[in-house]
Amino acid sequence: MKLQKTIKSEGKIRGRGLFGGEEAKVVFRPAPADSGVVFVRTDVPEAVRINAVVTNLAERSRRTTIKKGSVSIETIEHCLAVLSAMEIDNVVVEVDGLELPAPGCSCAEYFKVLKRAGVVEQQVSRKEFVISEPVSIVAGDASIYALPYSDDGLNITYDLDYSGHTGIGRQIFSCQLTPESFEKNLAPARTFLLEAEAKQFRARGIGTHIGPRDILIINSDGPIKNSFKFPNECARHKIVDLIGDLALVGRAVKGRIVAYKSGHSLNQQLVRKLYEAAEQQERIKKFGTDVLLDISRIQKILPHRYPFLLVDKIIEIEGDTRIKGIKNVSFNEQFFQGHFPGTPIMPGVLIVEAMAQVSGLLFAQRLEHTGKLAVLLSMDGVKLRKSVVPGDQLILTAETVRLRKRTAQCRCRAMVGQQIVAEAEIRFMLVDDEKV
Repeated sequence: MKLQKTIKSEGKIRGRGLFGGEEAKVVFRPAPADSGVVFVRTDVPEAVRINAVVTNLAERSRRTTIKKGSVSIETIEHCLAVLSAMEIDNVVVEVDGLELPAPGCSCAEYFKVLKRAGVVEQQVSRKEFVISEPVSIVAGDASIYALPYSDDGLNITYDLDYSGHTGIGRQIFSCQLTPESFEKNLAPARTFLLEAEAKQFRARGIGTHIGPRDILIINSDGPIKNSFKFPNECARHKIVDLIGDLALVGRAVKGRIVAYKSGHSLNQQLVRKLYEAAEQQERIKKFGTDVLLDISRIQKILPHRYPFLLVDKIIEIEGDTRIKGIKNVSFNEQFFQGHFPGTPIMPGVLIVEAMAQVSGLLFAQRLEHTGKLAVLLSMDGVKLRKSVVPGDQLILTAETVRLRKRTAQCRCRAMVGQQIVAEAEIRFMLVDDEKV
């Protein structure tokens, strides 16, 4: 049985961000068992804590960013890759700035800082997710696969195919992830850009503080004013980014990953699937079922009844901060009789109502709200993006934005598969059940 780990002492790093170029300071602090990797923005009026899990992922191009409300922390993949490689499960990462520093455009400095801080075991078993079923993500000619693996640990193969670019060509690298192999073979590998990409970034004011001697800028002859540390340095850096993204599963991943031309977008799609599989696996182990709240338990919390109860089950709950529920849309739904005959479409107002009901179940998790109802006050930013039809399964999520004694506000989203069909910010008043 492997034990969880944190750092022995504080570690500090500072420097300028890769994209924005702003100066930032980072302090690593030990954290208790089962707390995970938590980033804290300390340069905002009230410090904001953001857990490093894929549910807090923000959409960004060419980097990994987590977000809570309007506060984000940019370019965290190098830091996460090192924490993952060093098997550090619990740590607080305080960030004074919007974007993490990128010294040397690699993660070597992060490894040095955390190695000096030291690692200590905690007397709690490590959370792990063992890949037991193949998972694949394909987009055009790029692909990434998560596969079962006969040996212990994480094995990664990356195939970087720039056959049409003589400065890079085709590079392949495979490794078994250990702290030692990461330090030697991956940590020194630097971020790279094609010369044309670098010019485009500079024209947009991105990365103007770094030059060819800091980052690998590659033309048809190879690195400009620089040289490769490894013949396949670009493929190695892609593995670093991939390890950082995999850390957002929130537990150690065991298995084999094979990637071809994959970048952050594809990586993160895979991570979402692995996270969902890991959460499901743990729910079944803990409760004997994938369902946290079935319909009978939902009816004990919500007063809604047929035909207005629009949540079938709850499959994820994170304290009073986040919830995920399911609504299976059947042709037998009463509203399809008139909306519309011959072209059945679920009314948008009912999708919003389903999101509101899931939110009510989230707020009911707090003991002080037992016996209270969440009554709708207002809705902002309501967007209905796609029709919902019979046979669809609505995946309903709600994240708490603000929760006070009498009022609550949450950010809601309804999805069918990977497509967003509706979203809104909903405010509630919390009232005593008997007053309704």
